[in-house]
Amino acid sequence: VAAQKCRKRKLNAILNLEEDVCNLQTQKESLKKEHSQCSKSINQIKQKLNNLYRDIFSRLRDDQGRPVNPCQYVIHCSNNGSVFIIPKHLAKSEQKQDNTKEQKQK
Repeated sequence: VAAQKCRKRKLNAILNLEEDVCNLQTQKESLKKEHSQCSKSINQIKQKLNNLYRDIFSRLRDDQGRPVNPCQYVIHCSNNGSVFIIPKHLAKSEQKQDNTKEQKQK
C-alpha cells in the first residue's frame, strides 16, 4: 500500500510538472508576441520622432533666414516642458553634468 501511494504521488508530481511546463510554454509564446508588438511600437515611435525632428529642422531659420543645420544643433526638452534648440557641443557638456549629478545622488 505504501509503495502504491508513493507511485501515485510520483505520477501526480509528474503530471503537475507537465502541466506547469505546458503553461510556461504558453506564457512564453504570449510574451514573445508581446515583445514583438512592443518592438514594432517602438520602431513606429522612433520613425515618427525622426520625422518630427526633420520637420522641425526644415522649418527653423537662423537670424539671417538660413536653414538651421541639424548636424550642429539638437532639440532639448527641459523638465518643465520648455523646448530649446541648442548647439550640440553644449548639449554634450550638459549631459555630462546631468550624469555627474545623477551619480552623486546615487
